[in-house]
Amino acid sequence: MTDREQYTPGPASGAQVQKDGEKWTLILVRELRHSPEKVWQALTDPAHLREWAPFEGRWEPGYGRNHGEAHHGGSTHAAGFPTRVTRADAPKVLEYNWGGNDIRWELEGTGLGTRLTLWHDIDRRFISMGAAGWTCV
Repeated sequence: MTDREQYTPGPASGAQVQKDGEKWTLILVRELRHSPEKVWQALTDPAHLREWAPFEGRWEPGYGRNHGEAHHGGSTHAAGFPTRVTRADAPKVLEYNWGGNDIRWELEGTGLGTRLTLWHDIDRRFISMGAAGWTCV
């Protein structure tokens, strides 16, 4: 049995939804016991992305200078979705457009680790699925 087979996610607590006109945003906040630098690595290093992300990542030239291209694909539902990095301010903010949806990760150092906040602009029909998917991450 692998660690993933033993993983049991907790309740989907802490999920919020904001509506602004026709725009819906899913917001998730997690308190992590790792430093912002380590969490940043999990968000940006392809070897770490394979462990949790619903896509495989390969950051192209320009990444880390607030603009760049990331191409994601693989055996997941996200295969082939183009991704454009719009902001990368290590280890604080990572923003990108993934498959037409804006995603923003904010990392805030705390005395115990990192508060990680995700904003995901999402079609209202997929809010529950998105919340469940990101909660399992």
